[in-house]
Amino acid sequence: MGIVVENVSKQFGSFKAVDEVDLEIKTGGLVALLGPSGSGKSSLLRLIAGLEQPDTGKIWLTGSDATYQSVQERNIGFVFQHYALFKHMTVRQNIAFALEIRKTLKPKVKARVEELLDLVQLSGLGDRYPSQLSGGQRQRVALARALAVQPQVLLLDEPFGALDAKVRKDLRSWLRRLHDEVHVTTVFVTHDQEEAMEVSDEIVVMNKGRVEQVGKPAEIYDHPATAFVMSFIGPVNVLPSTSNIFQGNGFESAYPETFLRPQDVMIQREQNGTTVPARISRLIHLGWEIQAELTLDDGQVVTAHLTRERFDELQLEPQQSVYVKPKDAKSFPLYYSI
Repeated sequence: MGIVVENVSKQFGSFKAVDEVDLEIKTGGLVALLGPSGSGKSSLLRLIAGLEQPDTGKIWLTGSDATYQSVQERNIGFVFQHYALFKHMTVRQNIAFALEIRKTLKPKVKARVEELLDLVQLSGLGDRYPSQLSGGQRQRVALARALAVQPQVLLLDEPFGALDAKVRKDLRSWLRRLHDEVHVTTVFVTHDQEEAMEVSDEIVVMNKGRVEQVGKPAEIYDHPATAFVMSFIGPVNVLPSTSNIFQGNGFESAYPETFLRPQDVMIQREQNGTTVPARISRLIHLGWEIQAELTLDDGQVVTAHLTRERFDELQLEPQQSVYVKPKDAKSFPLYYSI
């Protein structure tokens, strides 16, 4: 057993940040708390860390009730978005800090620091100061410092949010490899769907203080449990269920809105009986795929994604008339806007 959150709620004034959340995170897992701003993901992380106390419910860490334990008693490593490194200390001193506070013997401190420098691929940089490192290197120092005391749980609050896109992409792969080496139970907060999909074993999708769905990345994307999950994870067209594109294609719905992924919009040059007319209003070349913005004959606007091979085969041009139909679509009882 790693982390169990049992019916936990937390309110700040009139704002309910976490609303009766139940969640279990397995030992050794790498789990993303994913959601928009104000969804409760950072508040839940702070409750697990002991930085906040729940109004109701319990939090269990590795089988023990940690609801009222202090931060120190929980043996948790915490990494913030903005590094929080000591500017006047070298990399080596930053990593050693928590060990020295615990009066660890100097030979053990030295050995552990060198081990971590190697683990986070910063060997040879131990005598530099944070100001002499790149943003990505500083975040790796922060992770090494959090791992120094061999925590039961590692919590990361938007760890790559302050970095540029290229560095974020590199650190995602690095974090995944690091986790596969150390196997410490890890929970990280992000609002970046791609980051959550790429790094985590499981994703916890949060909205308005509640958990909407928990599952593996492929399950969350392919089988969303709610309208919010489908609208938040990946691009989607949200259309009236009465739109012409759904007529005669077996996607009739009792609900007012139907969700259609861009890759599930099929484009053809010729009509075949189940297609509807559309006009290409814009083509956007995204490198590995082409995005087509289409206006249906009922006035609805739809985005479609095509492979370069399919695009070349169709020889599409702006303002061209084509025919479209859905490959797959989903409807849900309720739709919560982001």
